[in-house]
Amino acid sequence: MKRIATTFAALCLTATAATAEVAPTDVMFEDGAIAESLTGAAGNAENGRKIMTSKSLGNCVSCHAAEAYADVPFQGEVGPILDGAGSRWTEAELRGLVANPKMTFEGTIMPAFYKVDGFTRPGDAYTGKAAPADLPPLLSAAQIEDVVAYLMTLKDE
Repeated sequence: MKRIATTFAALCLTATAATAEVAPTDVMFEDGAIAESLTGAAGNAENGRKIMTSKSLGNCVSCHAAEAYADVPFQGEVGPILDGAGSRWTEAELRGLVANPKMTFEGTIMPAFYKVDGFTRPGDAYTGKAAPADLPPLLSAAQIEDVVAYLMTLKDE
């Protein structure tokens, strides 16, 4: 019985370590890319599409168009078209671009979706004020991984 309990405890610790999120302040960028998953696990592409095309979540569709989600109305033209994104960038580069695009494109207007300090949060509640210290990032680590998984499905044919 002791051996079973020890094995179970080891499995629990391994599972916890594998799914532990990297805090936004601890993210390691290399040339704008983030090599490792922010959650220790792959994202869900279907969830990523929902996040990208939802006005209340990622709202990526407001700036980026793609044939892959042509069914979503009012696609923006401010950012690059995302068709072929999974062919143009690596998974690590896409993770970096979604987490904090300013690490790659300094002058971009795209928001950092996984950052919690060093910026003024947009929106009426924050206009003219620095974001509160305990404000969460725009997207969670799991949501970032989901968006990256979806973007990786957008390959050139």
